[in-house]
Amino acid sequence: MRRNTLFAITGGALILALASPSWAKVPAAEANKLGKELMPTGGIKAGNADGSIPAWTGGLDKSSEPYTDGDRLVNPWPQDKPKFFITQENASQYKDKLSLGQLEMLSRYDSYKIPVYETRRSFAAPDFFYKATKKNALEAYLDNDGESMKDAVTGIPFPIPGSGKEVIWNHKTRYRGRSLTRYNNQAAVQQSGAFTIYKLKEDARFTYNFPNQKPEDLNNIITYFMQKTLAPTRQAGGILLVHETMDQVKEARRAWLYNSGQRRLRRAPNVAYDNPGTGSDGLRTNDQLDTYNGATDRYNWKLIGKREMYIPYNSYELHSDKYKYSDIVQQGHLNQDLTRYELHRVWEVDATLKEGTSHTYKRRTFYVDEDSWSVALVDIYDKRDQLWRVQEAHWANAYFEPAVMPVCGTIYDLQANRYLAMDMANEDPEIIRTDFDAEYFNPSNVKKLAGR
Repeated sequence: MRRNTLFAITGGALILALASPSWAKVPAAEANKLGKELMPTGGIKAGNADGSIPAWTGGLDKSSEPYTDGDRLVNPWPQDKPKFFITQENASQYKDKLSLGQLEMLSRYDSYKIPVYETRRSFAAPDFFYKATKKNALEAYLDNDGESMKDAVTGIPFPIPGSGKEVIWNHKTRYRGRSLTRYNNQAAVQQSGAFTIYKLKEDARFTYNFPNQKPEDLNNIITYFMQKTLAPTRQAGGILLVHETMDQVKEARRAWLYNSGQRRLRRAPNVAYDNPGTGSDGLRTNDQLDTYNGATDRYNWKLIGKREMYIPYNSYELHSDKYKYSDIVQQGHLNQDLTRYELHRVWEVDATLKEGTSHTYKRRTFYVDEDSWSVALVDIYDKRDQLWRVQEAHWANAYFEPAVMPVCGTIYDLQANRYLAMDMANEDPEIIRTDFDAEYFNPSNVKKLAGR
């Protein structure tokens, strides 16, 4: 049975007292807190002591703003202005609410700043997702050292987590809609600020998140994903197909690559872990798409606790079609005038490389938004235990669903003085809800799609 957890406020940070790791279900008394003192997804409903984090009151849903497929998301708070800026000069005043990666970016670039806005707890998801989350709290568990998720479907599997792996599984299964098409533009930015756009069109079916199903209905597949390269011309036509599994011991991720020049589809077991991500110029590993994806078996995961931090949030302005990619992507870092950061509670999870395994990154520290279970920040270390890369995820609530969607992500390489910007769609259509069935993602369908 899961041990009790104790929250205490110490120095403005929320600290979680943890015992030994557990893969168990929570008692009914804990699960009954969901939707009461806890959000339906597990976050603390109340605000913080000084009111700088407000209470969650339901977030943004379909009634928040008019929306039609194909139109852009509208910023719900166009009147909001930054309350203050964190800069190189005043960073020390806020260091308890910043990651080491953020502090290093502020130290390195005098042009880098963090605009802090009023905290808006905008996260929302459908009611069926909330109901499934409560059921999962009572029934879901991890097996095989946390690599196999059991008896979970549709909702957050571990809304009251007791381990780092549970937090990461929550991130991997959070609600992102059910079926969609989006454009993902990437820019590998050189020291000079020069970049070339690498354009991807991505189709996804988040099978795990569909309502009215049982875990056995999934057939062990939680996500279907197809990524087609549209530009640059020399790379256009390539396709990546992935079937992501829930029990990764029973069956590892299935992946295929279609080479347009050879017109041939091949199994691609290397599409995982630290192999280079598509179009990233070596600045992203495969498991950094969506900040983290795939198996967790190469790391030891430690749940540090919960704290308050300034993280990217409600990034509607950064997603606006008023801006071209050249307005956003600048030398050294993003145009920080277009970003928005807010004070939120996050789960802190530390991942250290297991002895006897290999990965480019020896250690990663994840900061996960308590409301949405989206990873907001990652500090990444090399084999010398030196801070190497800093990853950020800027997202917005697509209130038409409602679901959290990435609108821009960055991976700053502190050693090479380069960075990768990704997930941008400012010059492309808005995310589109679709109705893909599982057969659409059958490998036999890839060649047909390649000619379109």
